[in-house]
Amino acid sequence: MRPASLAEYLEERIAAVNAALEQLVTAQKKEFAPLYEAMRYSLFAGGKRLRPILFMSAAETVGADGRAFLHVACALEMIHTYSLIHDDLPAMDNDDYRRGKPTNHKVFGEGMAVLAGDGLLTLAFETILRQPEVDAAALAQVAREIAQAAGPDGMVGGQAVDLAVQGQAPSLSAIEFLHRAKTGAMFRAAVRSGAILGRASAAELSCLTEYAEYFGLAFQIMDDVLDVVGNQDKIGKPVGSDLKNQKPTYVSLLSVADAKKMAEAASCRAVQSLAQFGPQAQVLRDLAIYIVKRDH
Repeated sequence: MRPASLAEYLEERIAAVNAALEQLVTAQKKEFAPLYEAMRYSLFAGGKRLRPILFMSAAETVGADGRAFLHVACALEMIHTYSLIHDDLPAMDNDDYRRGKPTNHKVFGEGMAVLAGDGLLTLAFETILRQPEVDAAALAQVAREIAQAAGPDGMVGGQAVDLAVQGQAPSLSAIEFLHRAKTGAMFRAAVRSGAILGRASAAELSCLTEYAEYFGLAFQIMDDVLDVVGNQDKIGKPVGSDLKNQKPTYVSLLSVADAKKMAEAASCRAVQSLAQFGPQAQVLRDLAIYIVKRDH
């Protein structure tokens, strides 16, 4: 039975993901314990587990039990955490804090932080391929979806563009292209992967893909807004880091008020994309609304 509220649902699914991660990300040989310590430091430093939750919710929207696919859910979180470790490095965003704690390289050094990210990324794909009791063809499709989203035509490519445009003033469409790759691609892969493993029809997959596109847009715009007007204690890192790094953002091109309106419009479009679904899609609807009302 699905929990009565979004808060209860999130609490339950986060607990399930964390318990699975505890089992999956544990050193099997004492010689590798320092590396796993660095990997686990960032993995368990907090976080909303939003990508695994979107993945499980999408599976449930098409009638499956998202908790049956915890290996893939955990892999999505591993990839996300790897990206944060690398984003924080001095060669990238050079951040000192993440989720209210010193960033990985501040604790373990730059070399170990690079390896911790590498370890999480590669372990993620091993974990996907160990997902039990699923159709092999569907799992191969999911592995390809996630690899493409995380790679040079997705998240990594978006990060490269982000580095290239620092100090410039790109157009709004260029900013949207950047963030659809850097941030949106993994949201899209999470939702589509849940739908694929849940045996979605072509029409259902199309609607959920559209949902993910607008969800990712709304999420990123609000991230840009919170970097300007957010509370440092709630965000877990200093506000104004985008300005410090001369990054073009939605807020640098629009006013805060106009950026918020754009985020709310994207959230509404995400909800509208779910019109063909009944109550089973309510978590996805609630999440689309939550991301534009959040304060961290």
